[in-house]
Amino acid sequence: MEHRTRDQEQFTRMTTVPIPKLIGAMAIPTIISMMVTSIYNMADTFFVSKLGTSATGAVGIVFSLMAIIQAVGFMLGMGAGANVSRLLGQQKEDEAGVFASTAFFTALAFGLALTVVGLAGIDPLMELLGATETILPYARAYASYILFGAPVMCASFVLNNTLRSQGKAVFSMVGIGLGGVLNIVLDPIFIFVFELGIAGAAIATLISQCISFAVLLSFYLLGRTSIRLSPRKISRQGYVYSSIFKTGLPSLCRQGLASISTVSLNRAAALYGDPAVAAMSVVGRIFMFILSVMLGFGQGFQPVAGYNYGAQRYDRVKEAFRFTLGVGVVLLGTIGLVGFFFAPQAMALFRKDDLEVIAIGSLAMRAQCLSMPLMALITSCNMLFQTTGKSGQATFLACSRQGIFFLPLIYLLPQLIGLLGVQLTQTLADICTALCCVPMLIYYFKELNGKIAQQAAEQ
Repeated sequence: MEHRTRDQEQFTRMTTVPIPKLIGAMAIPTIISMMVTSIYNMADTFFVSKLGTSATGAVGIVFSLMAIIQAVGFMLGMGAGANVSRLLGQQKEDEAGVFASTAFFTALAFGLALTVVGLAGIDPLMELLGATETILPYARAYASYILFGAPVMCASFVLNNTLRSQGKAVFSMVGIGLGGVLNIVLDPIFIFVFELGIAGAAIATLISQCISFAVLLSFYLLGRTSIRLSPRKISRQGYVYSSIFKTGLPSLCRQGLASISTVSLNRAAALYGDPAVAAMSVVGRIFMFILSVMLGFGQGFQPVAGYNYGAQRYDRVKEAFRFTLGVGVVLLGTIGLVGFFFAPQAMALFRKDDLEVIAIGSLAMRAQCLSMPLMALITSCNMLFQTTGKSGQATFLACSRQGIFFLPLIYLLPQLIGLLGVQLTQTLADICTALCCVPMLIYYFKELNGKIAQQAAEQ
């Protein structure tokens, strides 16, 4: 009875509290957790960069492997999470638990398979991902421990997303944040005090991921959530898997293409030496941190949109999107302006003794800062479509930024303008993707306005 009352209170909160206050409350812990995740990714790059340019490049190489793990984790987590939020909006808690349990145990199974396959062929895998002869030893040492943590990492993404989909963003923040802080503390200890080098950074990440996983799982085991996880709830019905996959496909495409684009970027940069690979690796980590702010804010918007769409409060879905987009444009525009003027200083934090790395990275960073406000549009649009069941539109946008536009550009531009093409590719891909968002949004809100008008006529 107490559990049912708590769920009803959560439903009322999600469908009645004023949108700015609700999204703000949901977004703040999510932003913190996303920023902490990005900070400890940057911490790896920062501390490893003290080992040399080739070691710095190795972090960028292994990042594409981590993007593969994230791709499946996000696909299962976002696919289950979007269904969970809509089902909770319809007050179907048991069915929501089936989706969450199925995604969680599937993630564990995939992660274990990746561990076995990856460790069996680690050298060819690193070379495929773009490791040069000098970077390969560092990449191998780093990746071996990351592969051991694949099951935990993949399942953590599911736990994180399904917590947020229930409106439990604070729990998500605690689990992710604790792991992130621990990683930052352990990095210098394992790298320098224990003298384990780049392997120490990977061990610190592995330990932190395990602690984060345990904390996230504990909220479910202690009954602090609206749904329950259990092997008995693993579905044997195809529609559950197809719904998770269909809804999560944009995330799979987005993260999967992030891995492919990172590999393509590393291979293109490798033609210009280890400094180019290291510079683009550092720029990638910096922008992961910047975009984590928008992703966190957008992930605060998603359960609000999902709950209200499921409850047929289409007016609140519309209001929530406008609020999220407006805040995102102002926020990323401001951050982009600061980043543009302080790009050399930001690069020097990582490789102050390598002027070539600073020069290459500063130009690439400034180019991407120019398109930062457009990322607010791309992110908000993608999350709106994914959460409200428009998986086709969401998948197209997810494929556009780092696939449909990025991949042709990363192969074409370096042939035309050399290293400058490597530095400008992401910016041009972002501009093209943002242009695609406009007509899709016009059509979507025309359809949504029709539903709002129909509701008004029926009242």
